[in-house]
Amino acid sequence: MKLEVKTLAAAASGSIELDENVFGKPARVDILHRVVTWQLEKRRGTARGAAERSDVKRTGKKLGNQKGGGSARHGNRAAPQFIGGGKAHGPRVRDFNPGLNKKIRSLGLATALSVKVAEGKLVIVEDLALGDAKTKVLIERLNGLGITSGLFVDGAAVDASFALACANLHKIDVMPAVGANVYDILNHDTLVLTRAAVAQLEARING
Repeated sequence: MKLEVKTLAAAASGSIELDENVFGKPARVDILHRVVTWQLEKRRGTARGAAERSDVKRTGKKLGNQKGGGSARHGNRAAPQFIGGGKAHGPRVRDFNPGLNKKIRSLGLATALSVKVAEGKLVIVEDLALGDAKTKVLIERLNGLGITSGLFVDGAAVDASFALACANLHKIDVMPAVGANVYDILNHDTLVLTRAAVAQLEARING
C-alpha cells in the first residue's frame, strides 16, 4: 500500500510504499488484548518478601515455667511479638512477569500498526527536524497536521529539538523505533512515523 509523506509543516513530501505484512494485518482484538495485558503486568513491581514466623531461625525452647512467672506463657522466640521474630501477615513475593511468545508480540505490534492504517490515523512524515526547540513552534506544526493526541516514532534516535519541544505537551509523546509498543500506539489517537521509523519497524517485524 502507498501513503503520502508529509513534512512537519504539513507540506507534501512524496509517498512511501508500506509492507502489507506489517501494515496490512487484519484486526485481531484477542492478540492486542494479550499483548497489552502482558505489557501492563510486566510493569508491576514485585514486593520484597518479609520473613514470617516459619522463616526465622530462633530457639524454640520454652522461655520459662508454665505457671508462676507472672508473665505470659511464651514458647518460641520466633513469634511476631518478639524483637527479631517473624513478621505477622507480611508481604509475600508474587510473580508479575508472565511470558509471551515472541511471535505473538511481533504479531501484536503489526496488528496495532495495521489498525491505525485502517482507521486513517497513521501519518508518515519525512523527519522530526524542528529546528528551534520551542513548544510554541511545535504546537503550530501539530495544529497544521490536525494532531491533538499523537505518538511520534523516529528512527534510531529521536530528534533532540523535537523531544525538548514536546516535553510539556499532554498526550504528545515521542520515542525511537526500538521503543514502539502496542500499548502506547493504542493509547494515542494518531500515530506519526518518520521514513526511518517505517524502515526500522518493517525490519524488526519481518526479521
